[in-house]
Amino acid sequence: MTLEPASQEAQKLQRLGLAVIETEARAVSALASRIDASFVQACQCMLACEGRIVVLGMGKSGHIGGKIAATLASTGSPAFFVHPGEASHGDLGMITGKDVVLALSNSGETEEILTILPLIKRLGVPLIALTGNPRSTLARAATVHVDVSVEQEACPLGLAPTSSTTATLVMGDALAVALLEARGFTAEDFARSHPGGRLGRRLLLLINDIMHTGDAIPKVRESAPLKEALVEMSRKGLGMTAIVDEQGRAIGVFTDGDLRRALDHELDVHSTGIAQVMTRNGKTVRADKLAAEALAIMESCKISALLVVDENGALVGALNMHDLLRAGVV
Repeated sequence: MTLEPASQEAQKLQRLGLAVIETEARAVSALASRIDASFVQACQCMLACEGRIVVLGMGKSGHIGGKIAATLASTGSPAFFVHPGEASHGDLGMITGKDVVLALSNSGETEEILTILPLIKRLGVPLIALTGNPRSTLARAATVHVDVSVEQEACPLGLAPTSSTTATLVMGDALAVALLEARGFTAEDFARSHPGGRLGRRLLLLINDIMHTGDAIPKVRESAPLKEALVEMSRKGLGMTAIVDEQGRAIGVFTDGDLRRALDHELDVHSTGIAQVMTRNGKTVRADKLAAEALAIMESCKISALLVVDENGALVGALNMHDLLRAGVV
């Protein structure tokens, strides 16, 4: 074998990569004409489903099926994947009469799916087939057939599933998103099924969940000297302290920034009262608000900490940017 110069080899690899992308892009573009009456009927079947959407697929179609099932489940359409081979050995019991079956097979002749086809039909559940062959056994047996055929695979041998799996995945996404919109699925709904993700934390985490409370709240009375406020700030480690009146209402805040300004004016920390140097009527927030709202206030006001008050203005908590960072809100 003759070795090509490094530059020629690099150019060849780039050409091959671009050829794959172009081939698969054409396959995806061709799907636009398949968003037709069959697509609508498939969506209607799944919207009417009282149980779960059961996705079937073998080999590479199985991998795609697993992803489609996961996307459906996370966007408001309860779904799970069943391996057709395992279905013949007991897992078919996972399918009930209230379910809808979504079967994936590029050829439409996958043996493991055809084996359980009579049992699916006996259950009387709607069968949606995504195949690349409208005349296949699976396509003809389906309640609804959605055509995901491709002109050619991106594999130069025409053997490895490439364009066909991409087309099937994109059609699955189209179904899932259409259902999402039809169900009125919101970002809050998405967050509830993704509580461990950043979006979930931003949309579900309340200030009450992360704020400092009780003895952990830095606070001094308005009659306190500046020295006492500095000790409180240092002890509680939030970079600020609240100033409260006799009823425990927050009337001001003293921050690291206020301290720098006080030192610039060469004020005596022993003789200066905190009331002279605090920021009055600072920004506050309620405990039942989203942590993301606290972040928005901090960013818009260019501050790094917030006092949390109740409906009467009484101090109930405190938090800073580090708390939001630790909680994954930022």
